[in-house]
Amino acid sequence: MSNSFAHIVEPLDPNHPGKKFYNLSKLGDPRYDRLPFSIRVLLESAVRNCDGFLVKQSDVESILNWRETQTQDVEVPFKPSRVILQDFTGVPAVVDFAAMRDAVKKLGGDPEKINPVCPADLVIDHSIQVDFNRKTDSLQKNQDLEFERNRERFEFLKWGSKAFRNMRIIPPGSGIVHQVNLEYLARVVFDQDGYYYPDSLVGTDSHTTMINGLGVLGWGVGGIEAEAVMLGQPISMVLPEVIGYKLQGTPNKFITSTDIVLTVTKHLRQVGVVGKFVEFFGPGVAQLSIADRATIANMCPEYGATAAFFPVDHVSVQYLEQTGRDAEKLDYITSYLKAVAMFRDYSNTSQDPDFTQVHELDLGTVVPCCSGPKRPQDRVAVSDMKTDFEACLAAKQGFKGFQVAPERHNAVVSFQYNNQEYSLSHGSVVIAAITSCTNTSNPSVMLGAGLLAKKAIEAGLSVKPYIKTSLSPGSGVVTYYLKKSGVMKYLSQLGFEVVGYGCMTCIGNSGPLPDPVVEAITQGDLVAAGILSGNRNFEGRVHPNTRANYLASPPLVIAYAIAGTVSINFDKQPIALNDKGHEVFLRDIWPTREEIQAVEREFVIPAMFKEVYEKIEKVNELWNSLNAPSDKLYTWDPRSTYIKSPPFFDGLKRELQSPQSITEAYVLLNLSDSVTTDHISPAGNISRTSPAANYLISRGLKPRDFNSYGSRRGNDAVMARGTFANIRLFNKFLNKQAPKTLHIPSNETLDVFDAAERYQQAGLPLMILAGKEYGSGSSRDWAAKGPFLLGVKAVLAESYERIHRSNLVGMGVIPLEYLDGDTADSLGLTGRERYTVVIPEPLTPRMVVDIKLDTGKTFQARMRFDTDVELTYFHHGGILNYMIRKMSEN
Repeated sequence: MSNSFAHIVEPLDPNHPGKKFYNLSKLGDPRYDRLPFSIRVLLESAVRNCDGFLVKQSDVESILNWRETQTQDVEVPFKPSRVILQDFTGVPAVVDFAAMRDAVKKLGGDPEKINPVCPADLVIDHSIQVDFNRKTDSLQKNQDLEFERNRERFEFLKWGSKAFRNMRIIPPGSGIVHQVNLEYLARVVFDQDGYYYPDSLVGTDSHTTMINGLGVLGWGVGGIEAEAVMLGQPISMVLPEVIGYKLQGTPNKFITSTDIVLTVTKHLRQVGVVGKFVEFFGPGVAQLSIADRATIANMCPEYGATAAFFPVDHVSVQYLEQTGRDAEKLDYITSYLKAVAMFRDYSNTSQDPDFTQVHELDLGTVVPCCSGPKRPQDRVAVSDMKTDFEACLAAKQGFKGFQVAPERHNAVVSFQYNNQEYSLSHGSVVIAAITSCTNTSNPSVMLGAGLLAKKAIEAGLSVKPYIKTSLSPGSGVVTYYLKKSGVMKYLSQLGFEVVGYGCMTCIGNSGPLPDPVVEAITQGDLVAAGILSGNRNFEGRVHPNTRANYLASPPLVIAYAIAGTVSINFDKQPIALNDKGHEVFLRDIWPTREEIQAVEREFVIPAMFKEVYEKIEKVNELWNSLNAPSDKLYTWDPRSTYIKSPPFFDGLKRELQSPQSITEAYVLLNLSDSVTTDHISPAGNISRTSPAANYLISRGLKPRDFNSYGSRRGNDAVMARGTFANIRLFNKFLNKQAPKTLHIPSNETLDVFDAAERYQQAGLPLMILAGKEYGSGSSRDWAAKGPFLLGVKAVLAESYERIHRSNLVGMGVIPLEYLDGDTADSLGLTGRERYTVVIPEPLTPRMVVDIKLDTGKTFQARMRFDTDVELTYFHHGGILNYMIRKMSEN
């Protein structure tokens, strides 16, 4: 089909007529120059892809008219330029693609139609675990163990890279997906098929937003939605409001980018930006490096926005030069973005666009801080950590409470470790991890940590040997500049050896703690602490034995490791006594911003990036040695416990069936607020007493070979059994934390999977009741696939995290939302009732439906199918069924 806007196509440079672009200024519409820069990216995509079918002229008009349509729930399509995946979410995506090929073939279609049509990059970064630490060979041992555990998954991914076009795999040991994206994969402007256009993407990880810091619009989506994009479908999205966030002032010399992002996170949580774009502007932006901006953009999911956009400016171009991008690319990136009015000068207020609302932050008011003990948005000033932790000990069980009896507050447990006696108390640090792309991508905080380590060693300080310390950089470049600048040896002396290139502790791959430490924590029922430079600290995520977990900058991670406790006021108390018994305060060893910048200028240079990334796809010999089949259809191995053909498409027919009402459903779980995807579909270790463990044992595996849930996402039998298997899941039926539920017909307490299996055997549909922010946390398609396989037909919640709601839609599970003012409590729901959800015809977006109880009570809720496209997916039984039927057509 011809494009309605072909008349605005022209060469960017008259001397190169073969390189064209859609010149949006030739639309001749004054509204364009008032649009937020992030909305301009959506507009360009709509103009370039306007085919009158998937993208219509009316969609272009809706985006141009953003000032009016932003509050009208107007649906628009968006075709991102590319897709990025990590292996935990990438493996199930490739499994789905392989199974879809089989299904298309069964329906008489061409299986090779199931193939990515836009570039897809998959970075293997989620598999490595901190099994070994504090030794110079920790990295090699962890990588060897990673391959031993995951060889089958890796061979499958290697098959996928051969079987599917447009799919590139970045091997394990290369770095963390978002940092590799920032330093290497990002195009900023695409030069493809004779056209220039903005780089944009969706990713199967919620922290995909990190790339927004470089001026590339992108956000996390469910794996199911990403698969549709890879197959050429646009994302259907409600045109968002855009919150302008004005940065002013200059941070003081002791402030890090981590302190800034934790402050922004708390502020924007209070503002309320869920489902909205945030776009940064103001003179303070120029004070921030691209790494600083990327840190702020990375934590966008923690403040709830869809995207956190920093338009491209001269600092962005300098970063591209610093990271080794070609001069020719820098020229066309700058020329193109200026030609389409997407190049920003943050000091020029005449460029400030219209925003829905504007909020401000004076960078000079930011103070050193952490966040915790259970949520990223619960910021605590470092000066308040001691009093805040003590208050949390006493407070009622909740996000800021552990409900420890007053007489137990001063509990101390002694233990032996390496023939030395130590003691633990509430607040003792047992994990200290410099981890996560949030911070390891930022040379200023990494070099700050190195300089702090240097000063600490010179002052005679050390870290207690039982504390599990680790350093997991987001790319090889980090290790390069830490060594070249001479600070790596000091980090090693404090126990912060490089343990791997991957997410590691940030996603719960923290590995085991020493047995004596676990025994002491258990004996004293202690609230032990983890301190990490990550972006997530939800309960049960970092490690089962650390009930308090704090996010902090890398230098503060080292500081709290030296102190050995989070219950300390660094302003008033010494960080520790040195080897001569003298008091040392944190202020004595803290490096200034000027010191850090001087080292960064000298040692973070383009040659490093070029050397690391030129060989990134070939340097891993273990990966190179893997053999993978080259068949276009995957040959499933029935003996495999990692890769299994999923049952999603069993019995799928070409013909559509009308959606049926849900009749007399039982409630599987009765949950409260902020149930995360970690609660729904854990990524960490598989408990030896869980249904998943029983399954693996029945297949002949020993516990040491279980690996993690995240690594087994290619096997639906494991993942269904792991659904709601988090030990920190609080179920109102039981009034306590446990991975169990009440089987209502028998009144028995069972593992969630076992209860669901009983309901399914009896042919009984299921629902879940939940509170606010259901499905918050990491983008995780198994948090929707798992409940689907358990027989859950609908979830009734007060509100949803954006990606999780879309994943439920993608699996054909109905997301129901209480009407304003209604809750389970206000309606008197106990969860023991049976629920009938009346589904009328025809359905419309955000329709209100009746829910009838077996008690005779009736109330209403909203079906959160927000767009006509989502309703189409629902009619097909999910987005993948829709794609299979479409690809099976002649």
